[in-house]
Amino acid sequence: QVQLVESGGGLVQAGDSLRLSCAASGRAFSSYTMGWFRQAPGKEREFVAAITWNGGSANYAGSVRGRFTISRDNAKNTVYLQMNNLRPEDTAIYYCAARVDRSSVVADTTGQSFNTWGQGTQVTVSS
Repeated sequence: QVQLVESGGGLVQAGDSLRLSCAASGRAFSSYTMGWFRQAPGKEREFVAAITWNGGSANYAGSVRGRFTISRDNAKNTVYLQMNNLRPEDTAIYYCAARVDRSSVVADTTGQSFNTWGQGTQVTVSS
């Protein structure tokens, strides 16, 4: 089972960009579907984006589609979330998640389907 460590969060202004990274330790990273979730204060955790084991397909929440891009580098055991045109409503703790899944598409984007989680990284967007 992998262990996940997120980095790259911070305080930015609306319209700025950030790139989050999630480094995985352990074996067989390329067997994992990877996802990003976020949780804002007082709100439930929500799905942001996910990517298949080989990077061939991705799935996005409607609120971030066109602004965020998920990618992965299996040689570096790392998944990324490039966030452009950030908005104050993107403020949240962002979590990286993983599950063993070599499907060609990300059909299940529920949090319950992911069984390994990182500790989270804070993203704050000021207006």
